[in-house]
Amino acid sequence: MQRRTFIQNTSLLTAALSTTGPELLATAKPTVLTKNKLPKWKGFNMLDFFSPDPANSRPATQEDYFKWMQDWGFDFVRLPMAYPAYLTFDRSRHITPEEIYQIDPQAVDRIDALVAMAHKYNLHVSLNLHRAPGYCVNAGFHEPYNLWTDQAALDAFCFHWAMWAKRYRNVSPRKISFDLLNEPSMRADMNDQHSARSTVPGEIYRKVAKAAFEAIRKENPNHLIIADGNNTGSSVIPEITDLDIGQSCRGYTPGIISHYKAPWANKDPEHLPEPKWPGQVGDKYLSRAMLDTFYQPWIDLVNKGVGVHCGECGCWNKTPHDVFLAWFGDVLDILSSNGIGFALWEFVGSFGILDSGRTDVAYEDWYGHKLDRKLLDLLRKV
Repeated sequence: MQRRTFIQNTSLLTAALSTTGPELLATAKPTVLTKNKLPKWKGFNMLDFFSPDPANSRPATQEDYFKWMQDWGFDFVRLPMAYPAYLTFDRSRHITPEEIYQIDPQAVDRIDALVAMAHKYNLHVSLNLHRAPGYCVNAGFHEPYNLWTDQAALDAFCFHWAMWAKRYRNVSPRKISFDLLNEPSMRADMNDQHSARSTVPGEIYRKVAKAAFEAIRKENPNHLIIADGNNTGSSVIPEITDLDIGQSCRGYTPGIISHYKAPWANKDPEHLPEPKWPGQVGDKYLSRAMLDTFYQPWIDLVNKGVGVHCGECGCWNKTPHDVFLAWFGDVLDILSSNGIGFALWEFVGSFGILDSGRTDVAYEDWYGHKLDRKLLDLLRKV
């Protein structure tokens, strides 16, 4: 039985309360009262420009990928970009603040070509700075300053967004939007992947987001602007709800499911409790109720008139497939039933529907790729 149908059936709810008490009522969350201001996009992250070094970039997206997305009913791609990927500078040493302004026209043309290819198949493109001047949630590149504390970094951040806003000023807002910064957080050590992270103070996040917003609006008054949630995408940003900025959540909670044994997310990936859904994992009981609680602030945000989209979601390939699908089905149901779209991280690769490298999947051959049909069907049905 669908959850919303259950809640609407008064007699069943009354009978249930008589036997289970107020705990059940606590999980009966209200449904969305306001239509989401952002479209309910469904699609994928494409990682062509994810690496700061083009020499380490993923294999280029093939046009067939976009055709298959369209054929399967998807309408959205997010391009997480590392800004050094489209710069020209001496990569044998650390980048200098001056070099962060050295745009490589040929690299930008390659990004344009990928955007145009996606548009050919009626896919909306969300440009995202996964690595911005002075900040990235990932290690692997030495930043010369800190976006949250240094005005020079904020100036460079605004420069990059002004460039992209101007470049796509004459492209329909239905085709492209701007996602300011991937998964903001305060990092104790920008070069240590496992260094402590904390929430960006609200007034500081507002200052950075507002500056980028104004830089974009100066060049481009019409296109949608989105800000990733605070605390690496997990928390809403109340400090910017008065601005014309949508917000982007994540579909990774709890991490023991989505990033099981992922070395970049766990200090000791080989000694973790086996994931279950639902079930007791370590010292926590994992269930649909915990997801309802996690996403309620995002649903409340929609009801306050702020657009919400889930810019990243999915699961690394070490989680047992049946556990992944059971958990992810709940995540997608919560998002979809509240009018919130999503983008899987990624299309081809360890989180993807093609060539994920899972060892417990009966793959379907798809033009030389290994297709996870069960995952594809789950994505298509919501």
